[in-house]
Amino acid sequence: MTEFTIASFNVKNLIGPDQEYYKFQSYTPEEYAWKADWMADQLLTLDADIVGFQEIFEEAPLREIIAETDRRGHEANAASLPDRSKRYHRKAIFRKLAYTPYTEAELAFAPNINDSKTPGKRRPGLAILSRYGFAEPVEIIQDLPQPLDIPMACLGGEDDAGYYTLRRLSRPIMRARIPVAGQIVSVFNCHLKSKLGEFITQQGAPYPPETVLTAYDAGGRALGALRAALRRMAEAWVLRRMILDELEQNRPVMVLGDFNDGENAVSSEIISGETPFRNYSWMLRHDARHSGDRYSAEEDRQIRETIDKFQLRSAEKQFLKKSLRDVVYTTAFGGVHESIDQIYMSRHFDPDWVGCIGEMQYFSVFNDHLTDGSHPEAPYNKLASDHGQIMAHMRLKSAD
Repeated sequence: MTEFTIASFNVKNLIGPDQEYYKFQSYTPEEYAWKADWMADQLLTLDADIVGFQEIFEEAPLREIIAETDRRGHEANAASLPDRSKRYHRKAIFRKLAYTPYTEAELAFAPNINDSKTPGKRRPGLAILSRYGFAEPVEIIQDLPQPLDIPMACLGGEDDAGYYTLRRLSRPIMRARIPVAGQIVSVFNCHLKSKLGEFITQQGAPYPPETVLTAYDAGGRALGALRAALRRMAEAWVLRRMILDELEQNRPVMVLGDFNDGENAVSSEIISGETPFRNYSWMLRHDARHSGDRYSAEEDRQIRETIDKFQLRSAEKQFLKKSLRDVVYTTAFGGVHESIDQIYMSRHFDPDWVGCIGEMQYFSVFNDHLTDGSHPEAPYNKLASDHGQIMAHMRLKSAD
């Protein structure tokens, strides 16, 4: 058996000091030092073998924080691990306490092609850190080779109900094939479009009219939310198509990142795939000729097996079921706590599937730092992340 951990960490706007990333937003040297210190502590606590990062503007600060994490890890090992002269040095507890440095790890950074480098108009990218390295160069998708045209169904006999077209993702998607104990695991890292409304600045105007809150435009604001949701769901489909490319080749898959939607939301369902019905033999066939023309028992088994093959499992849901807990949250905004960061996995990690290669042992949620920026008692909301980190503790079967 081989154990490994995989985590998702939205760091909230990692960039060096004195750089305006969004309008009028930057870190002083002191604020950046605080943020870097906090991140190093969080990364040390995670001690994850694979980490997917979101909201990385620049690679250099992340590398510096990883190096600082290693420095603290070496200090912690020196203080807490007995040397070989101690008769108790082999006890299992010390294996749990030991920090494994990232000295030999590989880091892949995916800059955002929407990042103009213009102060105040920056756009963040993603990164993956792997102690196992990468089996091949990490693939980054943002500009689509072919535009995604989503035709709308005709209603009332119209010939043309229109299209929604997506040519570029708001942020990149990363696909990394990572070698773990003789297995190659396809790991996806993503950060889907946020729920912030998407408004259009008319030619010659300084800003979209919907952003003028003193002249509140409820209808325009709702249309902005619709645009954001359409983009997020279309990006989810692009990710889903990439996942299916792996599953169709029977490759183990893990998907992590900031979905900007809850586990039961539409975009999450697009990524994970539909949940099969318990019984299709009660359902009318697609080509039914009479009321009793339904799928056979054999077809029922075939349909459910095919859907199950392509359905991803939620680490959060597996954890709640196993631990009998009833809630996980990774964000707090406007007084609302929800879970929008996810780790999904293919049935290769489902112990109920006969062909499984491993399973999740535990699921950690690091959210005790979360404070809601709408309240005055949130002194460091700008510097600490507004997301909790999540980590799946995995166990692989022996490759033989």
